Amino acid sequence: MGRQLPLGVRLSVHARFDNFHPGPNREAVAAVRRLAEGEGGLVYLHGRQGSGRSHLLQAACALAGTAVYLPLSVLPPEGAVFEGLEDSPLVCVDDLETVAGNAAAEHALFALFNAVRDQGGGLLFAAGDRPDRLGLGLPDLVSRLNWGLVYGLKPLDDAERIAALRCHAEARGLELPEEVGRYLLRRCPRDLASLCSLLDTLDLASLAAQRRLTVPFVRAVLAC
Repeated sequence: MGRQLPLGVRLSVHARFDNFHPGPNREAVAAVRRLAEGEGGLVYLHGRQGSGRSHLLQAACALAGTAVYLPLSVLPPEGAVFEGLEDSPLVCVDDLETVAGNAAAEHALFALFNAVRDQGGGLLFAAGDRPDRLGLGLPDLVSRLNWGLVYGLKPLDDAERIAALRCHAEARGLELPEEVGRYLLRRCPRDLASLCSLLDTLDLASLAAQRRLTVPFVRAVLAC
């Protein structure tokens, strides 16, 4: 079957398990990896923006090979989004809070949940908070989401954040010195999503200028 992506949705080429620094989230990462390897079951991740939720869902899809990735924040808020996917070995639903209060979408997701479970498939969900705090209107859906393993992704400390950033830089073929990592944490938004976006900018600038990443070079490129 291969990976199924809705029209206009693409997996990040950088979202892989080998460049995800787990920090205090090793148990959660291990559970997601087992799911991607075909163990079946349910894993629910929650955490603030930039905690790595989307990275892990996309990494699971990449490892599984046969999977469905549904980033609900960029898809039409319709129940049809969840139709025809019941035979998928792994369904990954991102930004779950997006459907809160949408009765048709909640019921369609509930039906998909039951169908995938009946087929022995895996379900991986991610949202900004626990199932009971999303404002979902269908109590049975909230109950189902609590059936499996629920993990709150904990933030990384500064040393772990720099280590994670260096992993992402290495995946892009960049060498990120420790002092550059510290500079970025001091002067730029500290969430990993924003920092990785800056890495893309630095990657292009480094390639164009044929320069290594140094604090003066980074300061000049980012004007910060």
